[in-house]
Amino acid sequence: MTPPKVLIADSISQRGVDELARENALEVTTKAGLNERELVELIPPFSALVVRSQTKVTAEILNAGNKLRVVGRAGVGVDNVDVETATRRGVVVLNAPGGNTISTAEHAFSLLLCVARKIPQADANVRSKNWDKKNFEGVELYNKTLGVIGMGRIGSELSRRAISFGMRVVAYDPYLSATRARSLQVELVDELDDLLTGADFISLHTPLTAETRHILDAARLRKTKRGVRIINCARGGLIDEAALAQALREGQVAGAALDVFEIEPLPADSPLRGAPNVVLTPHLGASTAEAQESVGIEIAQSIRAVLLEGTIRNAVNMPNLDAKTLAIIGPHLRFGEKLVNFSRKSRRNARSRSTSTTAARSTRLIPPRLPGRC
Repeated sequence: MTPPKVLIADSISQRGVDELARENALEVTTKAGLNERELVELIPPFSALVVRSQTKVTAEILNAGNKLRVVGRAGVGVDNVDVETATRRGVVVLNAPGGNTISTAEHAFSLLLCVARKIPQADANVRSKNWDKKNFEGVELYNKTLGVIGMGRIGSELSRRAISFGMRVVAYDPYLSATRARSLQVELVDELDDLLTGADFISLHTPLTAETRHILDAARLRKTKRGVRIINCARGGLIDEAALAQALREGQVAGAALDVFEIEPLPADSPLRGAPNVVLTPHLGASTAEAQESVGIEIAQSIRAVLLEGTIRNAVNMPNLDAKTLAIIGPHLRFGEKLVNFSRKSRRNARSRSTSTTAARSTRLIPPRLPGRC
């Protein structure tokens, strides 16, 4: 029996590749840097597709994947995958939510320190053979309030680090229980505006959805405490970049540190490039050796579970399904699949009979050719 085929379209760690190919249970092909047209032509025989953030898994690619059963995103966010189309076609979309948690939390905290003490600007100043100490006065983190928007894995890890620096942490997350907030030693607020008006620093850690797009727009930036400093290592699009640049110029926002942007790479004419007191990094949140290895292994194990065992974990478009549950509902799923196939075959047969009947009727309506006539 031919093993299922897996296409790796973005580079992942070698240990992740080795995990996929372990025991030759899957046939693994690596081809990075493909455009949409090339992927559409290549995808039909593959059962699984592995991407990071570079490759966009569009509806055209998903529709061309006749055998595609699973798309694995080696990372957390799946906004580069058309999840709606995947769900409609019965394709499981997986992510690797745990692999880059520490890496991203540490990067966010590094940016927090940078924006508090103006470290990148001071470094650039000294490298330019200057010594302008008076221009780089910063602020301490101790006794300051950090507002965290989104208290998932990364937001929680960031909060732990902030608390160890003597910061007070206020959190806004509609899905966070009061019990969980107490265990994290953070203060939970019911309204986002309550966080905005009191925070000295704000860090964003939510997925990008229709509800969270531009969650910090011009109106909300005006509600923030004057002199606030903002960090975003989550998703571009959570902040209205033009509004943020204006708030930086006006001094409403004292500084910002961003690792993600609405358009990546950041366009040359982005207003952020000319804004004062801003630190920009090129989406480095998960760029550590440890994180890349972790997400590669995590997504490889999840894909193997789907293709070889039928179990689902870390899916974003359907519930997790363990082996015990599968053993119970598996026969019902297989019966449902047989019903669907039977229904499809019945419709095809009905259309075929209808076409044959129509053709026969049309033949009877054609008058016979009379002798001597053309």
